[in-house]
Amino acid sequence: MKTSNDILKESIEYLKYIKDYRKIDIYKENISIVEAEYGEILKDAGLNDEIEQTIYIAEPKEPKLFSEDWEESKSLPELESKINKCTKCRLGSTRKNFVFGAGNPSADVVVIGEAPGGDEDEKGIPFVGRAGKLLTDILEAIKFSREDVFICNIIKCRPPANRNPLPDEIKQCEPYLFKQLKIINPSFILCVGTFAAQTLLKTKEPLGKLRGKFFDYTVEGKSIKTLITYHPAALLRNPNWKRPTWEDVQMFKKEYDKWKGLKNG
Repeated sequence: MKTSNDILKESIEYLKYIKDYRKIDIYKENISIVEAEYGEILKDAGLNDEIEQTIYIAEPKEPKLFSEDWEESKSLPELESKINKCTKCRLGSTRKNFVFGAGNPSADVVVIGEAPGGDEDEKGIPFVGRAGKLLTDILEAIKFSREDVFICNIIKCRPPANRNPLPDEIKQCEPYLFKQLKIINPSFILCVGTFAAQTLLKTKEPLGKLRGKFFDYTVEGKSIKTLITYHPAALLRNPNWKRPTWEDVQMFKKEYDKWKGLKNG
């Protein structure tokens, strides 16, 4: 005779199978847990009173299915320590280093790119190659240092041959970015590059139509002013894009200074 504990374990294992192998997401809003008398539970399950009397009552807070340890992280170092061995997608087996991000853990500004490149994969630090040097110069031109902002990417591992990240890779990694933003709690995002912009804003619009204006990106109910501009690597390939990039970052700094003045005033 199975105990209620056995039945619960089997139910959980089945739901995990559905989620992991059938690729069907199970959301907590689709699950309801109802408190009931023990006799009613047995009757509904078609069981008799010989079964072990173990009753599971929902906690007062909203239930979460299959939450992971990293989701409860309170700081960036804690989060990094819990996700830097991630192997949820194929990139976990091809990377050299997990590129979490770097900079001010309570920054007002977060810079988001697409994915680590070869230099970043070697060192485990975002934007450290030629494109990284140009990004540093761009930030300094508008009076930001790398230590003032936090710099990261949509995904944390380098795709082979610097190809674009695949949809399933983004799906596995994007929650980490969302958690980083929740912890940092920035007021501005500078998003660099077409792929990063399209991923963040959930759009297929070309970068030319996205740049030059602010968008609102929402994290946990907070609206973050987000500006799109060219990726520094693109500027190395096409110097003609340097002027529009300069216009974008000047607009970004002007809006930031306005916000900062209101905040301090």
